[in-house]
Amino acid sequence: MTRGECMGPSGHSVTHDYAVLAYYTSGRSRVELNGEWNLQSGDVLLVPAGAPHRTLEGASELWVLAFHASSFANGLVRFLHPLERVRDGGSAVVSLPATRRHYVDSLMHKIANLATGASELGAADVHAMQTSLLNLILAEILEAATWDGVPQSGGSVVTDALRFIERNCLGRLSLKDVATAVDRSPAYVTTALTRATGLSAGRWIVSGRMAEARRLLLHSTEKIERVAERVGYADVTHFIRMFRRHHGATPAAWRALHRG
Repeated sequence: MTRGECMGPSGHSVTHDYAVLAYYTSGRSRVELNGEWNLQSGDVLLVPAGAPHRTLEGASELWVLAFHASSFANGLVRFLHPLERVRDGGSAVVSLPATRRHYVDSLMHKIANLATGASELGAADVHAMQTSLLNLILAEILEAATWDGVPQSGGSVVTDALRFIERNCLGRLSLKDVATAVDRSPAYVTTALTRATGLSAGRWIVSGRMAEARRLLLHSTEKIERVAERVGYADVTHFIRMFRRHHGATPAAWRALHRG
């Protein structure tokens, strides 16, 4: 979920299907995301899923924490407001108060220790603790963020479609549902998403579902049929086929390999 690393200049903008929090602990960097930003110690770069970004120059020590927003669909959406503001054109950088930086750094260390197996807890307990620590970090960012009049919703078709997919992809959701939600035709929505992010609306839906499926397979003992239901698939055979297409193994085989 998190690691310390150095980032150097990158030639082209990239996008990915997960959100990223990059917490800078030393050095300086210049990053492009909704404009150009100069980052230094104490700054958090917020990268929503699907947002093009790149490092222009500099080298820094930082923590990188990645997660899928669909995991927050049931009750923790308010912690994602800073990321959604970036999608709506707001600042991609939040500067933490000096008095809170040591605390956030300690939370990052705890997540890293859990991720490297420095714990005797079971997989489900490790995940629960990591999620709790992530919530605390997001709460600190939410507290430190300033809005500068940027609206919380009502962005472009792309941002509104991604927001709707992230909040609803674990239920029965189709391209037509997404198009209706953003008041555009299905063809318009999927073309706009593909051009902006490299992924169609259908692939964004599947991406959110697969992320939650991996979480359930790894951190629970629920049967495959129940996992399929919880990530929006009424037909378990279809779920198994989709999972194998994206991961090269059936859900049962993937679970056995990674839990082992």
